Amino acid sequence: MTYLLAAVAAGLSMLMTAGMAGTFFGFSVGVMPGLNAAPASSAIDAMNAVNIKIQNPVFLAAFLLAPVAAAGAGGLLLAPPRSGAAWPFFAAAAVYVVGVLLVTGAVNVPMNNALAAAAAHGDPAEAAARIWADYSARWTTWNTWRAVAGGVSLLLMAYGAHRWGGGSLDG
Repeated sequence: MTYLLAAVAAGLSMLMTAGMAGTFFGFSVGVMPGLNAAPASSAIDAMNAVNIKIQNPVFLAAFLLAPVAAAGAGGLLLAPPRSGAAWPFFAAAAVYVVGVLLVTGAVNVPMNNALAAAAAHGDPAEAAARIWADYSARWTTWNTWRAVAGGVSLLLMAYGAHRWGGGSLDG
């Protein structure tokens, strides 16, 4: 039964982390460049709408539960002979918490809140352009770090799964 629970936790953690890393990657390489090509007022409106709609149960569950499932898999794999597979799952959870959850809470969400509260003063087109320029590059940089952290977390889980399967990196 422990094997099955560990397999479910490992599989779910990998799926959720891959989904999150892919979401962040897609935003950095596709969505944000697309918004940057639009008029700034349209980009601001679209980003504010996305920031509201992304707060849904499916996204939030995957976003928050990915490191929990990874740590759970690690905990279930602590007993010998699988204990060598546990530590990559713990490391993956830590990387995700710091590189995804912490960055999101400390940088991206406050920036999203500031964008939603920003008021255009003076010429609306110039004000929107200034607001968007201040937001877009910085937000995208930090979002890319979230994508990288999600990818590193996923690679650590893959290494844990490899160790769990008795694989060797020696060939």
